[in-house]
Amino acid sequence: MSETVSPCADQKRLMCPSAQPEMDDSVVLGVLQDTPEGRRLAWIEQPQPVTPQLLSLTRDVDARTVFRFAARCEEKKCVHFDGKDCQLATRIVQILPRAVEVLPPCSIRPECRWYQQEGKAACYRCPEVITHLENPSAQMLEAATPA
Repeated sequence: MSETVSPCADQKRLMCPSAQPEMDDSVVLGVLQDTPEGRRLAWIEQPQPVTPQLLSLTRDVDARTVFRFAARCEEKKCVHFDGKDCQLATRIVQILPRAVEVLPPCSIRPECRWYQQEGKAACYRCPEVITHLENPSAQMLEAATPA
């Protein structure tokens, strides 16, 4: 990591920015949009709690293709957690190119596991991370596949 990030005072508060909607305390982080560069995250100003009503807005479409979710990091329950770090965040920074040159707005950054672990390098790649891709690129597949 190229910078020092102050550790979050309460490690239990760290959030996963690529969570599943059914996880505890899951919130909508943003809406996925098609852009000339590919599918990207458009952050919403204030994360919204996941509710059955919110999920019903996607009708018959998988909600993960419309929204990106954040939730408390599940640590040992997650295949990407090695006991200390999120290896998904590590692989994203190592494998994926920057998606943006300017740090995107993010309401969870102070408690984001990826930011706490990898710093701004994770934030520059965060907009291109899609939790559910039907046809992932080779790079995205490599980054998303647990070691």
